[in-house]
Amino acid sequence: MKNICVIGSLNMDLVVNVDTMPKPGQTLLGGNFKEVPGGKGANQAVAMARLGGNVSMIGKVGNDGFGKTLVEALKSDNVNTDYIHTADSSTGVAFITVDKNAQNSIVVAPGANFEVNKEDVDKNIDCIKNSDIIVIQLETPLETVKYALQVAKYLNKYTILNPAPALKLDDEIISNVDLLTPNETELEIISEIKIENEDDINKAARSMIAKGVKELIVTLGSKGSLYINEEKSFFKPAYKVEAIDTTAAGDSFTGALAVALSNNKTMEEAMDFASKVGALSVMKEGAQSSLPVLEDVSNFRG
Repeated sequence: MKNICVIGSLNMDLVVNVDTMPKPGQTLLGGNFKEVPGGKGANQAVAMARLGGNVSMIGKVGNDGFGKTLVEALKSDNVNTDYIHTADSSTGVAFITVDKNAQNSIVVAPGANFEVNKEDVDKNIDCIKNSDIIVIQLETPLETVKYALQVAKYLNKYTILNPAPALKLDDEIISNVDLLTPNETELEIISEIKIENEDDINKAARSMIAKGVKELIVTLGSKGSLYINEEKSFFKPAYKVEAIDTTAAGDSFTGALAVALSNNKTMEEAMDFASKVGALSVMKEGAQSSLPVLEDVSNFRG
């Protein structure tokens, strides 16, 4: 099995359930409230570890209760936290509302995540050197993302970028990505191509390939996922389940892909595995609390 290094965010998710999303200026009484360990980087690292991956993480938390809780949560899931350090600012938090249709709305206060810089990449270079697959998201500064991808490619590592939350990316970032895993909205933003149908998805994906991305998997929610590289494309339908909460569904999918690829699975096998993991994750509430273990996936008959 190959080693995986995740470079990314750790947040405490503050989650409240509502019947409907509030309109501007409206106050609603919510239902259940929970504090759930989250952050795209940490979610993906936990997803990988629970699926049997060998994963380490580079990131930062604040010197506060949330930070200590987040690091302990990673340790309890067997993520190597040797490369997670403490910053002067507060730990990142995400305010999440989940409606009765399992759709969510999220506002993130990055905190310590935005103190992850180039020096942190250099200081923790062993995490990259000792890994075969490097997984990055966009909840840390773009300059750090760019530098980390440059370093990873210089060291001949396989790079996965989950471009969330979506931002316009310069060509240097894009050219150092082996596998890009956007959803439709993220692909539209980073490609600057309006997406209204499957032809638009293909056009937008091809524009990324023209800029140097080796391959893409576009996640299409309950419809499934679409693989595209320079020579071929294929569609993987989603497994049909009753969704309760879609928080971290994309993170579980990307994490599962990385684990399958670390086990030398084909891309078709990796996407099927990730589709099962994604389906299982939406059947439970929360971010890390919804992520399945390998036994769950083995027993899944969607």
